[in-house]
Amino acid sequence: MPKIEVQEQALYRYAGKKIAGDAELEEILVCAKAELDGRDEETGALKIELNDTNRPDLWSTAGLGRQLRLYLGGKSPEYSFFSRQGDEQEAGKRLVLVDSALRETRPYIAAFEVTGKPIDEDTLNDLIQTQEKLCWNYGRKRKSIAMGVYRAQLIEYPVHYRAADPDATRFVPLGMSRELSLREIIKEHPKGQEFGPIVADFPRMPFLADSADEVLSFPPVINSARIGAVEVGDSSLFIELTGTDLPSLVLSASIVACDLSDAGFTILPVKIQYPYDTPFGRSMVTPYYFQEPVTLETSFANRMLGEELSTVEITSAVQRMGCRAKISGEKLTVTPPEYRNDFLHPVDVAEDIMIGRGMNTFSPALLTDFTVGRLTPIETFARKVKGTLVGLGYQEMMFNYLSSAHDLIERIYPEDETVRLNQKHVREKVVVQIANPMSEGYEFVRNSILPNLLGAEAASASAPYPHSIFEIGKVAVLDDADNSGTRTINSLGLLSADASAGFNTLSAQIAALFYFLYREFSLSETDDPRFIPGRAAQISCSGRDVGVFGELHPELLERWGIQMPATAAELDLDRVLG
Repeated sequence: MPKIEVQEQALYRYAGKKIAGDAELEEILVCAKAELDGRDEETGALKIELNDTNRPDLWSTAGLGRQLRLYLGGKSPEYSFFSRQGDEQEAGKRLVLVDSALRETRPYIAAFEVTGKPIDEDTLNDLIQTQEKLCWNYGRKRKSIAMGVYRAQLIEYPVHYRAADPDATRFVPLGMSRELSLREIIKEHPKGQEFGPIVADFPRMPFLADSADEVLSFPPVINSARIGAVEVGDSSLFIELTGTDLPSLVLSASIVACDLSDAGFTILPVKIQYPYDTPFGRSMVTPYYFQEPVTLETSFANRMLGEELSTVEITSAVQRMGCRAKISGEKLTVTPPEYRNDFLHPVDVAEDIMIGRGMNTFSPALLTDFTVGRLTPIETFARKVKGTLVGLGYQEMMFNYLSSAHDLIERIYPEDETVRLNQKHVREKVVVQIANPMSEGYEFVRNSILPNLLGAEAASASAPYPHSIFEIGKVAVLDDADNSGTRTINSLGLLSADASAGFNTLSAQIAALFYFLYREFSLSETDDPRFIPGRAAQISCSGRDVGVFGELHPELLERWGIQMPATAAELDLDRVLG
């Protein structure tokens, strides 16, 4: 979970109240799903842990202080600098022109200018912390969101966001004193080594420069040493965010703009001109408000919360969370503030009502239904499968259900299939994707246990052979017939690696497993690309396909760095149980 460090006095200034002691602070922090993780008495810094990832607006001193102020009854701030559909703010000469060649690589940008007073050290440090938290957690380590801050007084508009030749384009990066090409920056600069792989395979790389050809940055890698070297005392800043997901990008820009506005700065909008279609059109002025209101029945909220709340209680609770509420009859319409976009379902509104009212205001209630606990049929069945496999010499493993596209797609599918999936941007048609992942390593819900088993085997080359491992766990597959669009399966995956591992040995083990489960089964030929052609079989039970097994293809093993021959099997235990 995200952790931030804030100056105690600055937090209380934003909150509009000096909070007396850690106990009171802990009690109030509940409104932000946060808790006090420690304090530094010398510097006056508070360490705050946020226990939720869907409120990136709270990952700063200004954002957290704003939520505390609203919860304590403060007035909701007004942000007049936002453009909306059909209501565009005046941007003047502040213009960013986007190159059409960026469409397939890093297509989106949002920007605004900050003026009004010299920036002090605390505000600059908080801005840098916000930048790091947004880009690392919400922006997937700069892959989908990267942010740059510049000295606006040195910029000549329009700013050009273009695709540059990585070998011919050169500038002095921040932290160095000599010119490097974009490709040299990726190899030699510490930030290039860390973030360069995001763009290293692009034939032309993202690049920001002004109309005088002065370099701003090489996003998402590094700023220039001149315009990109912001210092305490600078009174005019240019802030931009580039990335691959426009709604998340625009929301991140809105969060930073609102924070700086709350800090007393003036926000000046910037116009973005695209040569291609985007979710918000070919021309937009940022900061931009795009969030949609959520409508629900008040009876639904009351049913979720277990109490009959009055109209006044509901609207007051919503306002204490920064939202605007309107009740018409039985309908409650909640409009999120400019810095929030976390309402995915009416249940989220009910949660906000609960937090805004105060969770300690709800009366405890005893359980009304009493039942005797017992194992479900599938759990009983799975335990029998586990016992049988242990008897066959297999060792049980336990893995995470979330994984990366690299493991679930690129190292599983043949190369031509992986290229096709990447080019057509249809990864979401193969596996279930998380909308707001903490990192790219936990971006997808697994649709197979096999990648986990292969990962374990790849790390076990030094252990004595044979290796026989299995896991019984859940996988998720896309299913249009389900109202959620997905279906969760209780699955069995097993893998055996040894010089003598082969189809016949595994076939005998599968037969033994079905024998002890009292199930009849049949085999048929399969063309599953994960296995060697002619050395794999589809398993059917009671007229239904329930799984597959065979000798893993050498190319697949090579992609995982596995030198030993291996066999594997996957079974849908729900179908086997029937």
